[in-house]
Amino acid sequence: MPQEFKKYESSLQALYLYINGYTGMSPEQFLKLSGYFTVRHFDRRTAVVKSGEVDHFFNYIIKGVARKYILAGKKEITLQLSTENHFIHSELSFHTGKPSECIVEAIEPCVFLSLHKDDLEKLYVEMPELNKLARIIIGEMYIRKELRDLSHVRLNARERFLQYMHSNPDMLQRVPQKYIASFLNIKPETFSRLKHLLRTRK
Repeated sequence: MPQEFKKYESSLQALYLYINGYTGMSPEQFLKLSGYFTVRHFDRRTAVVKSGEVDHFFNYIIKGVARKYILAGKKEITLQLSTENHFIHSELSFHTGKPSECIVEAIEPCVFLSLHKDDLEKLYVEMPELNKLARIIIGEMYIRKELRDLSHVRLNARERFLQYMHSNPDMLQRVPQKYIASFLNIKPETFSRLKHLLRTRK
């Protein structure tokens, strides 16, 4: 395993346990897989993927917070907020090879463990168990998207706010609240008013 990976041993262990839980991958197989990983560093506010670029990398966040968003006129609409031990990329661009309509941006200085699509295609042949893992990851992404869509329909702004903050209590300290408000489809002024609920609950 490359020397740089040793700095992120706990994150690699978390990734291995995740993969092993679904595929039963052995440590030797994971070592082979890790040989295809690239460690990529991004400064705060750096665009990892720009609109109009093809996204060639599947990313696992080792350190930092990243978001994915689209532009609607002058408005930024946040589609994803992800922290350590989560995946982020422009799914449509990665899977279709077409230019991305989304922007992936580092909110904090980020370290990604990235796998190039060409290498992933090779690994599908060499390690068939990865096909199962890919289906599981894609399925989980669709489930999360549908749950988010359903929450926007079924829950009011107050309920969405409390649900998210209960699951992600540190995000207000790490992410500008306008991004969280956009992700939850809550107006910024409404989001500001709702913050008192956190003090009440404490």
